[in-house]
Amino acid sequence: MNTDTRDLISVSDASNKGVSKLVTEAENGRPQVLLRNSKAVAAIVDIDCMDRLQRLEELEDDMRLLSIALVRAAADSGRRYDLDDVLAEANIDPDSLDEG
Repeated sequence: MNTDTRDLISVSDASNKGVSKLVTEAENGRPQVLLRNSKAVAAIVDIDCMDRLQRLEELEDDMRLLSIALVRAAADSGRRYDLDDVLAEANIDPDSLDEG
């Protein structure tokens, strides 16, 4: 979604315009980006846009987990190590792990 510069509105102008008018415009496909001190701080969008954004965030999380799983699968040699063997190789007494 590209934001038209006509869709930028200061917080004070938005307040003067009224919430009802801003919501109606968002429902009609014209989101408003609210500016405070010339910096974009919030947006008023229709609920479908909000739902799409939330779904995209969920998909982004899913893709991140999938990429981790793929890297692990590609790097996995299939070899497994027994904890006792690892501790013995490192000269660590397993009983000493229970202390402290």
